[in-house]
Amino acid sequence: MKIAIIGVGNLGYSIALGILGEDNIKFDSLYLSKRNTSTLNSFVNIPNVKITSDNKRAVKNSDIIILAVQPNHLEGVLEAIKSEINPKQHTIISVVTGRPISQIEKYLPKGTAVIRSMPNTAISVSQSMTCLSANEKGNKNIESAKTIFNALGKTMCIEEELMQAATVICASGIAFWMRLIRATTQGAIQLGFDATEAQELSMQTCLGAASLLVKTESHPEQEIDRVTTPRGCTISGLNEMEHEGLSSALIKGLVKSFDKINEIKN
Repeated sequence: MKIAIIGVGNLGYSIALGILGEDNIKFDSLYLSKRNTSTLNSFVNIPNVKITSDNKRAVKNSDIIILAVQPNHLEGVLEAIKSEINPKQHTIISVVTGRPISQIEKYLPKGTAVIRSMPNTAISVSQSMTCLSANEKGNKNIESAKTIFNALGKTMCIEEELMQAATVICASGIAFWMRLIRATTQGAIQLGFDATEAQELSMQTCLGAASLLVKTESHPEQEIDRVTTPRGCTISGLNEMEHEGLSSALIKGLVKSFDKINEIKN
């Protein structure tokens, strides 16, 4: 497998770290392409990793091209590399926010496999939830994308019309969960723990809650019922949070993010 990542910003960097950290991903070469390569110095001495600012060179020497550029740079990058794209050789995987497959296809030779992917930054620790959709040719090659992203977390194949919503839930969702962990940490500090202890308590409890649902395949309310007792402290706290609009605020935030990402698309 010959992989190129075009645009090694925050997400591209995380994907590179994830690929390099997983023994299950066997690659012959990994090209990391970025206009300013000085931020990629930590990759310089890693075997089979090539650093370049030449996108054409990266494409020419790879089979799987991961596009991780900013949305406003996508057209320019596609225009620059399209002469190097061979539909019989290349699979294009785009992680560009808000850009549908149809926009990418316009700049590529007919019959090119295009897969749209939305991972999140937890990919750098192999815990991403990555959603995938593809064009007709891309569906035939989607196993290559699943091989990469399943090794870096979990994947779900969805209809492309749901990709905007998936971006909000999974990619923006990382920030939302971080804010909840921060708020829990602040509460723990107010209750007497020092900052380091408070954050560790918050992080591990969050991880434990998610792990319970994953392993037991139960509904959140079932697990809530296990820790709430009549007139107890847990139900008192939950009810106070709901009175202050916890669930409503989260849902409104998700919908607001969804509206914003559709502005980017349009």
